[in-house]
Amino acid sequence: MHSFPPLPDLTGPNAPDDLLDGHLWVLELIDGTGLRFRMEESGLLRFGGPETTYADDEDVPLALRPAVRHVREAFDREALRSAADDPASVTFLGVATHRRGTDYDWGRLPPFLGTDVHSADANAFRPPDAVEDRRDGVGLTAVNAVDREVRARDFDPTDYPIPRSAWRDGRAAGVVGRNKRGGRGKLASVDRDHRPEETPAGDLDADALAEAHATPDRFDRVVAALDGRGDSVTVADLADRTVESIARETTVTLDDGRSAGPGAFRAAVVERARAYLERPDGRRIDGG
Repeated sequence: MHSFPPLPDLTGPNAPDDLLDGHLWVLELIDGTGLRFRMEESGLLRFGGPETTYADDEDVPLALRPAVRHVREAFDREALRSAADDPASVTFLGVATHRRGTDYDWGRLPPFLGTDVHSADANAFRPPDAVEDRRDGVGLTAVNAVDREVRARDFDPTDYPIPRSAWRDGRAAGVVGRNKRGGRGKLASVDRDHRPEETPAGDLDADALAEAHATPDRFDRVVAALDGRGDSVTVADLADRTVESIARETTVTLDDGRSAGPGAFRAAVVERARAYLERPDGRRIDGG
């Protein structure tokens, strides 16, 4: 599984010398965590983060699990087999979208957005236009382009206005400039420099956290997603998807191993999920 390429700051001391030549694609910079994967010959998908690979889904941080599930459900394995002589030689790279410094419209923003495709046979990353085509071909959404085929001489990193985001009511976290020869760099919005303080689950009572975040509205959204796939709604599934939703969309951190960490928090969410499904206007399906 190929590593993520460097993404230097275009206005910093390590700005690339080979970017501002020819034509550029300007892409929205998505504020999340890098997620990469490849497909084995059997069709099994293997995942990794920016600096590690995951032996199984239990190793994936909670905030990234919606992205892993989304890829597993949406990825068209047969399309990749048709497009590549050796599918296992292709690494797909992108962003697992979750709450860091930017509050997105989580109902619209896909859990995973693709940024790169690397071919081991060619020993190269695909150019940005090919990435967009390849992502669409395998059922995944590529990160959105702000501008295509911009003349590099017209692109001034010191005076480029950060556009509005396609995924929130406000400015993007920044932009990424890329050319077809592999050059790339980023411009980050000054708004992105502020990171909200995280709320470790161990610092608050698990029941209080569940009351604040495992709300009927959130349960409604999770149930709608399960219904949309034709899946049954059990207490266990509703609780698990809700915990993952909270980890993805809020500043609550659940992977720190503290006393009121993931186990205690999930138990509190299970009780609320059970009460939600047993409402007079709700439903109760065993399995939780």
